[in-house]
Amino acid sequence: MLEALRHPALAQHVEWVEAPPAARPAIERVHPPAYIDLLEAMNARGGGALDADTFLGPRSWESVLASAGVALAAVEQGMWKGTAFGITRPPGHHALADRAMGFCFLNNVVLAGRQAQALGCARVLIVDWDVHHGNGTQALVERDPSIRFVSMHQYPWYPGTGAADERGVGNVFNIPRPGGLPRATYVRDFLAGVDAALEDWQPDILLISAGFDSLAGDPLGEFTLEPDDITRWTEALRERMGTRPVVGVLEGGYRLDLLAAGVVALVRALS
Repeated sequence: MLEALRHPALAQHVEWVEAPPAARPAIERVHPPAYIDLLEAMNARGGGALDADTFLGPRSWESVLASAGVALAAVEQGMWKGTAFGITRPPGHHALADRAMGFCFLNNVVLAGRQAQALGCARVLIVDWDVHHGNGTQALVERDPSIRFVSMHQYPWYPGTGAADERGVGNVFNIPRPGGLPRATYVRDFLAGVDAALEDWQPDILLISAGFDSLAGDPLGEFTLEPDDITRWTEALRERMGTRPVVGVLEGGYRLDLLAAGVVALVRALS
């Protein structure tokens, strides 16, 4: 992904910014101190398993803090310049307040949302096109009407959440879909969910949980989308937001050529 974004053809579209690691006060806006203590203690012991697929390795905590810091800095850049994309690995949208799961330790996009609110954006729209439901994001915002969450995801699929009747306090808009549908169906239905969230409500910033396992051929998903659909979505989101900031953070994506192609399509459309 980094190699693709450093291609000379993209030089005019990309300005690189290196972010500092996330500081604990920003993390504690989303995650309780006891959970952070647990991760720090596990890191001090050299790591260990948190669930069946989420392991803290010898340098994982360093990466987790770096990833969260990128999400926070992307919000600041987006508010200053209009758009930004945070290259965040590990991803974050499965992380609950006090539980790591699905390769996620801290919820980067919710950290970004709280950062935006701390900087004056009262209302935040989070949209998630990862092929898996952002269960952690939903759980962290579903009682807060200042944040709305739109997720289109393969259903039923890991982690098993994201039914259409999960509405929070009217601020959750799930779009569960089976795999294998025509790509135009996914494009249409995702934007319809966004428009439903925007009905009689205007956010001050839009955050994208940009998972590229929704592209056709990813080994962990069965959606049929192509990079051109990422471009179309991003352009449509920018049109709906006007001059208000649009910021993406990276989530899933497990076939590396597709990951790179999806990120390039997103960054081009953001620029």
